[in-house]
Amino acid sequence: MVAGEASGDMLAGMLLQGLRQRWPNAKTHGIGGPRMAEQGFEAWWPHERLAVRGYVEVLRHYRGIVAIRRQLQERLQADPPAVFIGVDAPDFNLDLERQLLSAGVPTVHFVCPSVWAWRANRLEKIRQSVRHMLCIFPFEPALLSAQGIASTYVGHPFAAAIPMAPEQEAARRQLGLPPQATVVSLLPGSRASEIDQLAPIFLQTAAWLQKRQPDLHFVLPTFAALRPRLQSCIDRFGGVANFTVTEAGSHLALAACDVSLVASGTATLEAALFKRPMVIAYRMNPLSWQIMRRQKLQPWVGLPNILAAEFLVPEFLQDQATPPALGQAVLDWLNQYPRVVNLQQRFVDMHHSLLRDTAQLATDAIEKTMAR
Repeated sequence: MVAGEASGDMLAGMLLQGLRQRWPNAKTHGIGGPRMAEQGFEAWWPHERLAVRGYVEVLRHYRGIVAIRRQLQERLQADPPAVFIGVDAPDFNLDLERQLLSAGVPTVHFVCPSVWAWRANRLEKIRQSVRHMLCIFPFEPALLSAQGIASTYVGHPFAAAIPMAPEQEAARRQLGLPPQATVVSLLPGSRASEIDQLAPIFLQTAAWLQKRQPDLHFVLPTFAALRPRLQSCIDRFGGVANFTVTEAGSHLALAACDVSLVASGTATLEAALFKRPMVIAYRMNPLSWQIMRRQKLQPWVGLPNILAAEFLVPEFLQDQATPPALGQAVLDWLNQYPRVVNLQQRFVDMHHSLLRDTAQLATDAIEKTMAR
């Protein structure tokens, strides 16, 4: 298995629970993180080595990433596994999967690349690389079937992991937050490049908000590996009162908050499943942005908006993502209760549509792929 970042590690960890139930003695190894290690996974490389996003950012790490992929390919071809499962990270995994499939190793890819949003030209590469695709969104199998790609809708693992009615008060107790406080969670991303681009803006937005509403509390989840990088941002742009940094995880922060300021990515879907109003922001290297925006196929980037096919929540991208713009959008959610109630009902419906027994459905599909 290969999972290339924190969200992939979480998804793979949930999948591994199902695999272990089906095959208790199976040996799993490759590239992964702590959630996978909890399920007995042996990481030959840590998933942080692949956690790079954006064309320019990838170029800076290109030689190291290619070297890892070459070494992994040689190792797996020398001792072929029963199946290879690539978890997201399509830029890394699809090329590796193509080589392994041509060498006779069955390949399964978990999380369909977002060809419905951008880079539709990936469909041909998927057909050449993937024996079976595990889809987490209900509209994906029909799209893949039209291209001759076998797939199974398995639901989104987070829909089963996140309760339909999260316990806000319990989460606040765990984080040491006042039960009646107004709480804003700040989720600037799980990659180093995202911390560099977004954490300063999110911290400045928190300061902007606190000037206008001094009783606000802020919670910022992070990982141990990223904490030094984040702390340097806090030292430079901090100065916010009622500010909590935690390594307890983004789910606890989302359960505790009233509204979230969140980087575009998997965390936006997590916020939706926690039924929290959110403001989505994203920034990247300007050259990477120019390349990506030309390949964009629809007007939304946030997963809740993509699934709804409308702007349920506001998005601020690149130069639009300024502290005053983000701060005002956060205040709008805090001051418009009927709008929040309507949004939460939409998120409940979305949660039901994504709720399946993901581990069992995925394991069934993997077993059939190996047998075939």
